Amino acid sequence: MKYILLIYMAENALSEVEREHCYVESAQLAQTLHSKGKFLSTAPLHSVTTATSVQVRNGKSLVTDGPFAETREQLGGFFLIDAQDLDEAITISTQIPGAKVGTIEIRPVIEVAGLPEH
Repeated sequence: MKYILLIYMAENALSEVEREHCYVESAQLAQTLHSKGKFLSTAPLHSVTTATSVQVRNGKSLVTDGPFAETREQLGGFFLIDAQDLDEAITISTQIPGAKVGTIEIRPVIEVAGLPEH
């Protein structure tokens, strides 16, 4: 089953040096998961200051600067994995560097027929 592991943390939780180290650790984890056939994708996100939110209501678009929700922790990146079950997804989540300073939200991915293959 596919799971998305959403990485939430305060944007100032890591110094620039710590952030770079986090990227190195995340790349190493991605390589390990890939070697086990569990890795599908991962990426860090730019600062929440670059976010744009879009809503369509009654056929009209509303575009606003900033994230969808103002919170203490922001979505900072993700891992998309193929795990046997939630227990395996949890085990993998504990290895994500961001879990040390933030929160990892685990969500099963719904497989929708007719989508293009990557």
